[in-house]
Amino acid sequence: MQTAEEVEKHVPVREGEYGEAVATVEPGGVEYIALRERHGKPIDLFWTWLSPNLEFATIFVGVLGIAVFGLSFGETAIAIIVGTALGSLTHAALSSFGPKFGVPMMVESRGAFGFLGNILPAGLNAFTGSIGWFIVNSVSGAFALQALALLIKLDVPFWLTFLVIVVAQVAIATLGHNFIHFFERWALPLLGIVFAVAVVFIFSKANYGVAANPGPVGHFGAFTLLFTATFGYAAGWNPYAADYTRYLPPTTDRRMVALWAGLGVFVSCVVLELAGAALATVAGTKWGPTDIPTVQLQKAMPDFVYYLTLLCIAVGAVAANAINIYSGTMSLVALGVRELGLTLRQRRAALAVAAGVLGYLIGVIGRADVGPGSKYEYFLLLISYWIAPWLAVVLVDYWLRHGDYGDESMFYNSKYQRWQGVAAMAIGLAVSVFFFSNVYSVYIGPVPTNNPQIGDITFIVGFVLTGVLYYVFQMVTRSQAAARSAGSRAA
Repeated sequence: MQTAEEVEKHVPVREGEYGEAVATVEPGGVEYIALRERHGKPIDLFWTWLSPNLEFATIFVGVLGIAVFGLSFGETAIAIIVGTALGSLTHAALSSFGPKFGVPMMVESRGAFGFLGNILPAGLNAFTGSIGWFIVNSVSGAFALQALALLIKLDVPFWLTFLVIVVAQVAIATLGHNFIHFFERWALPLLGIVFAVAVVFIFSKANYGVAANPGPVGHFGAFTLLFTATFGYAAGWNPYAADYTRYLPPTTDRRMVALWAGLGVFVSCVVLELAGAALATVAGTKWGPTDIPTVQLQKAMPDFVYYLTLLCIAVGAVAANAINIYSGTMSLVALGVRELGLTLRQRRAALAVAAGVLGYLIGVIGRADVGPGSKYEYFLLLISYWIAPWLAVVLVDYWLRHGDYGDESMFYNSKYQRWQGVAAMAIGLAVSVFFFSNVYSVYIGPVPTNNPQIGDITFIVGFVLTGVLYYVFQMVTRSQAAARSAGSRAA
């Protein structure tokens, strides 16, 4: 592993002066962060990853365990803790890559996938963040604003509240890295205090003895479904991990980077998801296809706290989607597409605005809200299906290389191609289709169809299979290279 000074001689270095400026558009795009521009402390990551999970989408993950999968509160709690711990652990590991390599997550991914092969995970991540999560969170925030407006007898149309949310989060994402850290930190006091009070009321009203009713999938099947969903929710941040740590100095204690990043995701997800599970047991709450999920919060707390919680749902949506849009557009830039006549700074900003416009149009038409009948659980499961194989390739590659990518020129070399990563991931994804278990969705794979009691083990199968395949492909390639080298010496 070469020093930052040596690496700067071999890779594109981010343009412009930035430092710790907040109220300015971040220069550059996905280039290497020069040593002179490195700043920040590991503990900053705790606020950065705590705030974006303080939103209703997190709460509803816990609701799924009781209201959709039919588990008891105890079973739901175990699935939440274990699934979130696993997703937080991988997030911690990937976050530690930032100070070491100084590049965004989807650029570091090129080391394992090659320049063209990386289009597969980068494209999936761009769609997941810029479109999927963008719409889910924005619609929830827009509905919360509508509900608040009704308190003063003002009937605000959905398109307008949705526009307010979209404009706010696109503006933050367009400003970039430093402003996102700033916003997440200063949003935390409001979000943290209000949600803490709301959670206390929810837990005080919960019926912890609620009977389990998992249906035909049984207890184990329902447990693995929720376990996969909770892993998918936490691991959904994994492809963004290094985006928010790449500005840290290379001398930063990477163990502390991992600790604070992972802890931010774990604490926020576990507390709010457990609160969601408790909310689903509160007397009077309804979780049918036509019931409005955010309204159920009112059954567990005083009106004043409920109104503040609605406000925080809107703010939390912005906090989450500022990160989704920023990293989603970084993934689009990492695809290697070069727009004619645009600087990297303009390209990233233009893509953020374009993602906002597209997401707004789809959101107004589709309203993919978080709630009963929204198929939110299917979205969480699908996220885990592609992230697990990608994780396997990235982590195994890092292990095989002992974390050494030399002068990092491979991250930006369009001629650097590798078939092993994309082949292993593609096969892992293809085999995973046989294990798809989207509850009673449009498609259920043949394995859970014939064995419904196993629930959903797709991401486990995808991770293990892809990791093994990548390792084998690497060993075969090395053996062939060694044989060619020996033959050349003999000649």
